[in-house]
Amino acid sequence: MAGDAARDAVADGVGWGGFNDYGRGHGSERCRLGQFRAALAATLTTVEDFKDYIGSGHVKIAPEVYDALARGKAVVALESTIISHGMPYPQNFRTAKEVEAIVRDNGAIPATIAILDGTPYIGLNDEQLERLAVLGRKVRKTARRDIAYVVAAGGNGATTVLHLCFLLLSSRHFIRSYRTWKDSVAVISAGVKSILDIPRTLEYLETHGVTVATYKADEFPAFFTESSGCKVPCRLDNPEDSAKLINANLNLKLGSGILIAVPIPKEYSASGNIIESAIQKAVQEAM
Repeated sequence: MAGDAARDAVADGVGWGGFNDYGRGHGSERCRLGQFRAALAATLTTVEDFKDYIGSGHVKIAPEVYDALARGKAVVALESTIISHGMPYPQNFRTAKEVEAIVRDNGAIPATIAILDGTPYIGLNDEQLERLAVLGRKVRKTARRDIAYVVAAGGNGATTVLHLCFLLLSSRHFIRSYRTWKDSVAVISAGVKSILDIPRTLEYLETHGVTVATYKADEFPAFFTESSGCKVPCRLDNPEDSAKLINANLNLKLGSGILIAVPIPKEYSASGNIIESAIQKAVQEAM
């Protein structure tokens, strides 16, 4: 399920919680970016030039992620809660490795994001991925409100999508010359869990100028099920459409995010409906 979604979603830097090539500017903007890349390329010949994570501040970036960003290559950011809380070991580790492999097979660099021993990492190596998988639920599920606490306590935190986006944006100090970097993040998910108020969630996103699109569907998915009954104004039918949408948003400098919702594959919808029924029953009993 995760693999199929990743294969469809990865195109020119589009990915789960991903960010793509922000260097598609024009005129002087493109020139400045070109000069920045040329200067960096003169000192960074390969990823092997780095022996450790980059970053003098609180956030560490994996060498190959830093190198890819500097060269304008596609990078796909991945949340880590699915590893620690989504499934048991070793299935979680195998799945994490599979998803990263799919990203690489599609020409991008994966950057799984987590906090380990109080340090936020953008991009994990195999040892760190397995450590996260083995620790499982002992790792704190970390939202934006928890970041400072987990870091201050020297703890371990698995990222949600919101936390992931926040750390991506906070890491900009590593590449200050990269002037085309904006607060625009494209998030690809299976929609919103129905335990939330989906219509109000979509209304909130609209008021903040977030573009909401669905992938090969007309209705917004409810995470475990294909449809929530909520129509969305934007439909994308292939990876190229997704890339064009993100590129247009960046070129226009709208400064707003994008949410692309990919419904659960049909072969898993039966199990999803069972989960959805249980959620709705629990919600009614709690009222």
